Amino acid sequence: MANTYIKQFLGTGAGTEGQLLIPRKIHDKLIEEVSKKLIPRSEAAMVFGPAQIPGSSIDIDLETPDSMAVRPIAEAGEIIIDQAEYESFNLKPDKYGVAIRISRELLEDAKWNLLTHNIKTAGKRFAENENSLIISQALDNANATTSGGAAITIANITESMQDLEDSDYEPTSFFIGMEVLNDLRNIDTFVDADKLGSTEMIRGGFVGRIYGMNVMKVSTNAGMTTTTSFVTDKEYAYVIAEKRPMTVENFNLPQFDMSAASITQRIRARYLRAKAISKITTS
Repeated sequence: MANTYIKQFLGTGAGTEGQLLIPRKIHDKLIEEVSKKLIPRSEAAMVFGPAQIPGSSIDIDLETPDSMAVRPIAEAGEIIIDQAEYESFNLKPDKYGVAIRISRELLEDAKWNLLTHNIKTAGKRFAENENSLIISQALDNANATTSGGAAITIANITESMQDLEDSDYEPTSFFIGMEVLNDLRNIDTFVDADKLGSTEMIRGGFVGRIYGMNVMKVSTNAGMTTTTSFVTDKEYAYVIAEKRPMTVENFNLPQFDMSAASITQRIRARYLRAKAISKITTS
């Protein structure tokens, strides 16, 4: 009877009694969340920083394509006057921010510097927000859309490339969601070297370049639709205006015995030439 009682008391299958007798080590390193796949800033045609935005916004001037014409002239005829035309748009950065407050007791008792770690996590959120702005304020304004079926095809990709090439732009970049990524992995042309006849499209066991375009996967939780992809000419596709880079201001709240930080950014994205962007949708 006594042995049965002891076995029940030491059991670890249920209750907490047995667990109290088992030594446990609390891991002293925080396992952080996974970083999302984002569009690098190098894909923007231009990034305007604070020094280039003297006021609250910036005017960007563009030459209107094909606005000057050369015409035949008869002998001794008057030379026809013509000139290039121009257009412009205004880009005004919006303000984004988050405030972090940590009690002094928590800072004293926690295993990690919670204020520092939360600021680091905020940096990830700002980068993800920028990625969402690039998609919603720029790429989604593509001049043309290729409608695919249940899975993306080579014909869908080349059609979107042609959308750019018809207006003399050069397809340089291919942004894809995760479902499109899976579709590409199942197109044997891109994964079978004997069919490809070259390793140009294959890098690290997967598609790195397709028809000369750099292929970049973009996380769904960073503004990208899993079934959407974009073909762009990075020299003309979109611009970013950043009046205030991500800025951290630390301060104390003595009346609450707290340490705090405010993190802000002023930023906006916009397409530069809509015809330098083509969107592919699948179901």
